[in-house]
Amino acid sequence: MTTPESSQLQSRLDFAVKIARLAGEQTLELFRTTDLEIIRKSDGSPVTAADRGAEQLLRDQIGQQFPEDAILGEEFGETTGTSGYRWVLDPIDGTKAFIAGVPLYTTLVAVMLDDEPKIGVIFAPAAREIVYAACELGCWHVIGDGTPQPARVSQVDNLAEAVVVTSSVKSFTTERGVDARPVFDQLQTKCRVTRTWGDAFGYLLVATGRAEVAIDPAMSLWDTAALLPVIEEAGGKFFDWQGRATVHNGESVATNPQLADRVLAIIQNG
Repeated sequence: MTTPESSQLQSRLDFAVKIARLAGEQTLELFRTTDLEIIRKSDGSPVTAADRGAEQLLRDQIGQQFPEDAILGEEFGETTGTSGYRWVLDPIDGTKAFIAGVPLYTTLVAVMLDDEPKIGVIFAPAAREIVYAACELGCWHVIGDGTPQPARVSQVDNLAEAVVVTSSVKSFTTERGVDARPVFDQLQTKCRVTRTWGDAFGYLLVATGRAEVAIDPAMSLWDTAALLPVIEEAGGKFFDWQGRATVHNGESVATNPQLADRVLAIIQNG
């Protein structure tokens, strides 16, 4: 039965997919160009005209369609709203990959209701893949011009057969204030493959059953908000390093249900 909330989510999900595609495709105009200007933000992270242009496009579209919704974006901060809905945007998740011409960056669009994530879109424009989900509406995966297919996490139940991805090995020793490198080292020892196919693309891989674990020790809300609905609606588990299903604690793990307890035990004993 369709409820007012599910109808609101469906309309916002459809729109989120549309604008994520628009913004992501716009980034391709500057992808692998030789005149890309790189600016360093106050925290040392890079930003480009592609990041800012894509976020502005997203904000303009949302403002026209849902003017009462709040917006939080990595590049332009927060715009307040009155509806209870809040859009959370990362126009280029993986700017370092984008700058290097690596096609694994993504555009992230999330929608939160009362500070909880309800909708998530991960669009990889250069790789031509998208996954999107809304709570109780399923998770869907599209490659290229194909038709949407249900996205499901893998059924691997043995860490020795698992693929683990992260955004940066270095972050395990530099981003938490304590040395978390033993966590990565244990996962690398116990699992079949470890790769830095990270940022949100790694979580796309988990949601579509091509990797079993994605883990990051330092995340912002615009990094995590889109991930939880995608992973959970694909049948997976998304949690912080204490095992809580939240996007608010600046860290993340995504995996399938079969491996969740074992991965968490490694983190907590690392």
